[in-house]
This record gives sequence, structure tokens and C-alpha cells, in this order.
Amino acid sequence: MGRARALGVTMCIVVGVLVAACSDDDNGSTNGQNDAGPGQNGDSGTPDAQVIKGSLLFSEQVQTATSDTDKRAALGISKAKVNGADVNLGYHTELRSRAKLGSSVYGRLVAKDGSPLTNADQSEVISPSNDFSSILPVGDKLWEITHFETVPAAMYLQELKQGSDGNLSAVSTKPVDFSGVDGLWTPCAGSVSPWGTHLGSEEYPPDARPVETAATISDFKNDEIKQMLRYWKVDAATATADQARAVFHPYNYGYAVEISVDAAGTTSVKKHYAVGRRALELAYVMPDKKTVYLTDDGTNDIFSMFVADTPGDLSAGTLYAAQWTQTSPAGEPHGAAKISWVNLGHATDAELGPLVATTKFSDLFDVATPNAAAPFCPDGFTSVNTDSVAKLECLKLKPGKEMLASRFETRRYAALKGATSEFRKNEGMTFDADTHTLFISYSELNNGTQAGNARDLGGPDHIKLAQNDCGAVFALDVGTDSALGSDFVVRSASALVEGISLKAPDGTPYPSGSPYYGNTCDVAGIANPDNLTFLPGYNTLIIGEDSGDGHQNDAAWAYNTSTRTLTRIFSTPYGSETTGAYWYPSINGYGYLKMQVQHPYGESDKDKVPADSSERESYTGYIGPFPALTR
Repeated sequence: MGRARALGVTMCIVVGVLVAACSDDDNGSTNGQNDAGPGQNGDSGTPDAQVIKGSLLFSEQVQTATSDTDKRAALGISKAKVNGADVNLGYHTELRSRAKLGSSVYGRLVAKDGSPLTNADQSEVISPSNDFSSILPVGDKLWEITHFETVPAAMYLQELKQGSDGNLSAVSTKPVDFSGVDGLWTPCAGSVSPWGTHLGSEEYPPDARPVETAATISDFKNDEIKQMLRYWKVDAATATADQARAVFHPYNYGYAVEISVDAAGTTSVKKHYAVGRRALELAYVMPDKKTVYLTDDGTNDIFSMFVADTPGDLSAGTLYAAQWTQTSPAGEPHGAAKISWVNLGHATDAELGPLVATTKFSDLFDVATPNAAAPFCPDGFTSVNTDSVAKLECLKLKPGKEMLASRFETRRYAALKGATSEFRKNEGMTFDADTHTLFISYSELNNGTQAGNARDLGGPDHIKLAQNDCGAVFALDVGTDSALGSDFVVRSASALVEGISLKAPDGTPYPSGSPYYGNTCDVAGIANPDNLTFLPGYNTLIIGEDSGDGHQNDAAWAYNTSTRTLTRIFSTPYGSETTGAYWYPSINGYGYLKMQVQHPYGESDKDKVPADSSERESYTGYIGPFPALTR
């Protein structure tokens, strides 16, 4: 392996199937990248030649933050060369949480009746956890919808003004009304549908099993339910479990959430029960407007595909769950697999909607107590591993409950049907139509993704990857499957970009005197990848991080899928994460790389909280403006 460094310009030397570190950080480390991405023909080799319409070079990357000043800042790349011309960029903040525009406060949480939520001292509850932020041109106006990853959650609608130089600013903001669907739960990543709507998510929905039988609210086994009760102005400190269950129903949450907005700024809210319920990180619609991939964040998760009956309408369709058949040796780096699909059946929002608040876990499954050793379950019951309170469970589906179980208990039902429920922190997605490649990030490769892990107890142990706490981005080959009725069906997967762990015994930690001391993943490469977006025609995959000790200051990277090089283009303050990376190639002649900064000082480094409390507010903004990068 070799490494080159010259005047801050990112350079890489390709050696065999590995790419050396693309870094200006003189730490002597290397960042191994698997060069075996799937191509159009479903193999595990280099992707087929890409159709290139332009060139993009981020020539001077953002340095790894080492000074206290830089570690407190949101730093975006300052320039790029686009189609041979120099373009000045930078990170531009549109709004920060707690900003007041008119009568609205950005990020303020509200109850079902629209009144502000308050803390014990009567101060208003303001979320610093903005995540995905969509830009929606409607007529001659630009609208932006931003969702806040809290419980209860919020979405805010902004009207944007676009200056003559392309820069964006917010001129108004107001909360989106979710009272018609009993509120919103922890929206995380998102996307813009091909028909121009905001597609959000509901991550980590509560387990319905303990909620049904709990004698007290504490027995719900989920502290976030106590926070959600504020939406109905129910005091969790004094309410009984029955009083909580009268307003709170677990099957109300865990779905794809679609928001449309008209020219007057009126919003319409839909939860799509037909696509299933899971710890939904992201729903991503393919170019046919009917094939939708859904990632599931957590442990012992599934990977889902939904094929809608009608393009542009997610209210009815057939749901599938992936089955992983590993083709790379067990326990070795750079994993690869064939992907097949387990049919979970057809459903519609119309038939499911009336039942979300009345269905109970016991309506769907019989349960048995697992045995201490194999066989784990008595006759008639199937052992499954999902991210539940009980972990290993013995379940038996009740007769006639297939459709309800497939949508309200999608993980459990998929596991019963033989799908793989061992994925770990299945996060962001994006698509390159030129190479028919879907990119997916796995923030960590551990727990159920490892061979023989305790999380696989009683399950099929389909995934047998090497442990990598720094995570990886996988490339998935997409093609036509006439039996499933889609031209965008994933068929295989292989690791594309992997973080490099420096934790002993697998790696050598940075010494105490190093400016990178404490980072447990190589700073020259990715750590805990999360949000992804792709720049079509420019061979550029954007990778945002959600890291704790992997990288003290989370970063976003530009990965050139042709040269296999990484360039750091963004760095966030202490204790925050990059969220909502999303590419807008052409809005009135300009391109924008949306990028948010969530909860500064909120996840780590709380000992470094500044005296100026405004530094703890989140950022909604973008890198740019670029010239329009059209195909």
C-alpha cells in the first residue's frame, strides 16, 4: 500500500483490489476499500463503465478537526472544480433550532391540540435533533420540510427564498399538523419521492408485546413512551397503564410518512401502513415510482422491498423481505452475498388504517417460553431472533392473521417466514441508475451480522461477516425480476467502502500524544456511515457519518465510484452527527447538497458544553450552491 500527499490535494494510489488512504492527514494510516462492487450483470466485479455527463473534483478536502475551535464548528468544503471550472462552495446555514420566524419557533414541539410542550420549569421544549430536510418546488415557490428526531416528533414547513446568487434563506416556518394520525414518532432519514413529496420515517417504534400486558407504565419497557404521552397531555408520573393505553397504541408508529404541500403551503399527511412497520430509517423510491426499499435501523433487523400496485401511490402493494445467502467466506472482511426475496403478502392502507389502534400483539401471535438449550421452542412454535424485549422468542402465528402480522409486526413475521433478521443498523440508501447499483450503509457490522453471535441464537445465522465496529457501505446489484413485477430488484450485495477499526487487537490505537487520540476508527476513512446520496453522472457518492467514539467529529465524505477515492467535505461540532445528506441537482439553475447537523454536544463531549447555549442548537443547511448538474 502506498500513500501520496501534495499541497492538501487528495491523492490515492491503487494497488490490486485495495485503495490506499485518500487523506491529507499525516497519521501514517491506510484505509482499505473493497474494490469488488456489483456490476449490471450481477457479478461481484468492478461496476460496468459508467455513463459520464460531467466531471466533479473536490480538490481540497476539509481537514480532520484537531483544534478546539474547529471541533466546535460546522465546516464545509470551500471549493470544487465542476466540468473544469472552479466553483466556490461552503456550508450555508438556513436555520438553527430555536430560531423564531413570525409566531413560530423552529423545532418547538407541540401537543395534539397544537399548544407548545413545556418542561417542568414551564420553558418550551425545543428539539435540537433535526434530520432529513426536503426541498419541494411547487409552482413559483420553494418549500422545505424538516423533521425532528424526537419523541414526540415534529416536522416544520419553511418557505425558502432563493437569492440571485443561488443562496437559500427561510422566510417563514410552521409545524406540520399530525393530529390526524396521533402524532409522529422519531423520524430519522428521508427522501423526496419521484412525484415531489416528502417521505419521512418512524424509527424504533415501541414493542407492542410488553405494552399490552404491562401493569404500570414502567413495565412498557420503553421510556420514550413516557415522553410520547405528553402529546396527549398525559402525565406519565401519575397516569396508570390503562390511562396510557387509552391514548397510546404501539401499532400507530413505525411507518413511511408522506407529506405533500401545495402552492399555498397547505400540507397533507399520510402514514403508509401497507409498506410495513419496522425501525424505519429510510424509504427510497426507485425510478419506476413503484419499487420502494426500506431500511431498518437497530439490531437483528430486516431489509424490505415494497412493490406498489400503482406507480406514484404507496397505499397498496406487495411487501418482501430479503434473504441473505453469503458467497464470501465466513468471518472474512469484504463480505458478499446473493439476495433473494420472501413474499410477505399484499395489503392496503385502507384495510389496515382502521385497525392500528385496536390490534394487540396477542391478536396476532401465541407465544411460548424458550428452552435454555436447543430445541429452543416446543412443538408448533418457531424460534426467531428480532430486536425485541425478549430477544429470542418462540412464536406461532394465529390463523388468518397473516396480513395484519406482516404489516404490524413486519420483523417478527418476516423471521417466521424464513427471511434474514440479522442485519445491524441498516441505514441510508441511494441509487446510481447508470450502473444499476443501490448503495446501502451499515453503521456497524457486529451482533447478528457475525457468524455464531449470541444474537443468532435460535435463528438461521444467514449473515457471517467479519466484525467491523466502524461500519461499511455496500453496493447492491439491481435488475429485472418479472415474477416480482419490477425492473429494480436487488440480486446481490458486496462491500464497497469500509471503515478501519483501530481498536486493539484488530488495529493499533492512536497514541496519547497524537492529535487524533481517542478516535477508534481511522480518521483517513469513514466511521459509522449513515446517510447516503448520489450525484448522477458525476460518479460521486456522498457518505455521512453517525459516529460516537469512532470519530470524535463526524464527517461527510465524497467517494468517487470510478477512482475509488475518498474526500472529506464536511466536519461537525463535538457530540453531533451529520444528518439528511441529500442531493438536489437543479433548482432554478443551482444545485444543493443538503446537510444538517444534529444535537451539538448532545451525544458525546458533554464536558465541553459552551457557555453560549446557542452553540448547542442544530443546523439546517447545505453545501453549495453548485451550478445545476443536470444529465
